[in-house]
Amino acid sequence: MRLFETRPGDDGLPGPERALAVLALVTGTLMAVVDTTMINLALPTIAADLNVSASRAVWITNLFQVVCAAFLLVFAGISELITRRRLYLFGLATFVAAALGAALSRNLETLLVFRAFQGLGAAATLSIGPSLYRAIFPSRLLGSALGLSALVVAGGYAAGPTLSGVILSFADWPWLFALNVPLGLCSLWLAKRALPREERRQGSFDVAGALLSIVMLASFFIAMDAVSHAAPVWQSGGWALLTVLACVGFIARQRRAPYPLLPLSVFAEPRFTLAVSASGLAFIGQGLTFVALSFFYQEQMGFSPLETAWLFTPWPLAIMFVGPVAGRLADRINPSILSSTGLSLLIIGLIALALVDESTGVAGSLWRTALCGIGFGLFQPPNNREMMGSLPPERSANVSGVMSTTRTVGQSFGVALVGAALALGWPVQVTLWLGALTTLLALLASVARMPLARRALHARRASSAGQ
Repeated sequence: MRLFETRPGDDGLPGPERALAVLALVTGTLMAVVDTTMINLALPTIAADLNVSASRAVWITNLFQVVCAAFLLVFAGISELITRRRLYLFGLATFVAAALGAALSRNLETLLVFRAFQGLGAAATLSIGPSLYRAIFPSRLLGSALGLSALVVAGGYAAGPTLSGVILSFADWPWLFALNVPLGLCSLWLAKRALPREERRQGSFDVAGALLSIVMLASFFIAMDAVSHAAPVWQSGGWALLTVLACVGFIARQRRAPYPLLPLSVFAEPRFTLAVSASGLAFIGQGLTFVALSFFYQEQMGFSPLETAWLFTPWPLAIMFVGPVAGRLADRINPSILSSTGLSLLIIGLIALALVDESTGVAGSLWRTALCGIGFGLFQPPNNREMMGSLPPERSANVSGVMSTTRTVGQSFGVALVGAALALGWPVQVTLWLGALTTLLALLASVARMPLARRALHARRASSAGQ
């Protein structure tokens, strides 16, 4: 298989070692992604069993997401001091232990504590996952490796709701958490054996920057959640103000810290900055679409939650098929051309979804959702390759943290836009037009970097020819 072939001059791990290391990353990523989608579908069941309201039960998901989002940049910075291998092992061990605790929980308060620790473990693994692909694979296969990553994430999103429904049909909800234990132990063994070892960075840790980052990202997520649930203005506005203040403080700290958590110099590279911008704007559209269509399918078309989950399935399934192909092509041609083509298809798909009404039918909804998935699958791996490949390898952990944070922030902002629109009484289809608009802005950012990406591709080819 091409991904595991070893050629003279290859960086990264040798082919056979590469396979085991990738298996460790795949199982770890699947746990975090599948866990999130499974628990979302199981919230009504858990709420009924624990005898709590739906508004309290939703924090089983929210707390996990808040903690995970808040620590992404922090763990990316910590990985430089303790190495990515050790951080990944810590994240897996924390996630698995917390999953066992969640499975044994018999009240909401205990369950929330373990969900917070699960979020902490997930943040540790997800914050450095993309950078580990760069450490494992040679530079010539970076796009293909990130395409594989897209396939794994999309597969997790596609399988999660179905797996949750199957388990809940014959077992109680604690088994949703217990399922992670054997899988996690297997992943932990593989990671300890196969992940590459590396030298630690010398120097101090930016504690002040880390604290400001945690406050900034946690308050942002809570503010977006408040907006999406039409909370009082003082509540959402207060959290938003705290986000802004923490952001200003974080930027000021990064400019003067001797070892900044996130070196702002990375944004001096235009290819990286434009790729980050395109990613954030595209994820706003994705997050917005998923929530908007959930309301539309259930409230206006009368589908059940499980039927709604099936209607979303073409999106991740399309990414599973298109993502690896797009990643492989990104190693050979200008990645920004692929990303821009994908965003164009995504815009067309979002506009088609915005025109859906009660008379459209299931088939009409499915092909529109599949078109969006094809577009997103064609966009994401090449764009991630641009982000990861535009900076030196020693900045991989920083890039990985930014990549994960951008995805989380974009999706959260998209969800908040839907909540704000519904609170204002707008039709849910209007929010899909907003998604098309943010994706158009992403397309403009992607097109703007085409000449830069073309020159980088020519330089990469010249370097390969010289070897």
